[in-house]
Amino acid sequence: MNLVKVSATGQITIPIEIRRLLNLKSGDKVQFYQKQDGEVVLSNASARAIRKAQTAFEGAAEAMGIVSVDDVQALIDEVRYGKEL
Repeated sequence: MNLVKVSATGQITIPIEIRRLLNLKSGDKVQFYQKQDGEVVLSNASARAIRKAQTAFEGAAEAMGIVSVDDVQALIDEVRYGKEL
């Protein structure tokens, strides 16, 4: 357990163990959110956004019939050059 002190301006220093755990680097953004049980959670905002996007797109490739690297390249070519799949 890590205990930190809140400054007069509301700032805190995130302990090194937590920064390492969340893979936080200088300049990264963190996000606080409250779970339904009232617990407040601190997360790496970038990592959370990536996980959210991955979840949102889960199954999209299969639904589009993309099953190989060649299919991905064909889709890229279609978007870039207007070529048909």
